[in-house]
Amino acid sequence: MSDYTLNASVRNDLGKGASRRLRRANEQVPAIIYGGEKAPQPIAVDKTSFYKALEDEAFFSSVINLHVDGKAQQVVVRDLQRHPYKPLVTHADFLRVDATHEITLRVPLHVVGEETCTGIKDEGGELHVLANDIEVSCLPKDLPDYLEIDISEVALGTTLHLSDLSVPAGVTIVALTHGEDHDNAVLSISKPKIRETEEDEEGEESGEAAEGEEGEDSAE
Repeated sequence: MSDYTLNASVRNDLGKGASRRLRRANEQVPAIIYGGEKAPQPIAVDKTSFYKALEDEAFFSSVINLHVDGKAQQVVVRDLQRHPYKPLVTHADFLRVDATHEITLRVPLHVVGEETCTGIKDEGGELHVLANDIEVSCLPKDLPDYLEIDISEVALGTTLHLSDLSVPAGVTIVALTHGEDHDNAVLSISKPKIRETEEDEEGEESGEAAEGEEGEDSAE
């Protein structure tokens, strides 16, 4: 589990206008912390460290040490609102976590071994990734940055499912707790689709044109 620390302050000036003023100052990002037994708390997060953390994929699947006016608490990112066309975060939602209670979060799925994959390298297949992230449940201390699947020995025509993933101790794949019907496919190695060449397409167009001319002659 990666280690991230953010600094924030309590936000007392609330409302859309206040949020706009905060963003205009370009030093903090409006946010809220909720969950647990405490009431939701509006905060303003230091923009520089927050934006730097956003560049790391693992940030979204990590427990974050959030210091609000010097008081530390652990949270995870629950949601981000982004500007419709500018590279800006307009608001962030953080969920409080308790070390003694499991949390549910989506973590990235990393596929490794593609360069040496039997089904691709030796049998001419194509990799089709069907899931980019997986929903897991675990205690905060067991939360992985990502799940990894090695396809180096996977043969052509193979489909791998959630049940084929290896997960760390203490981590559960949520979908599998709902029964075998939820054992969804995560990737497959299959034959490439046959694509028509330009010559084939030109041949078809010539044939269609010839048929059209014959039809006109018959009509006359």
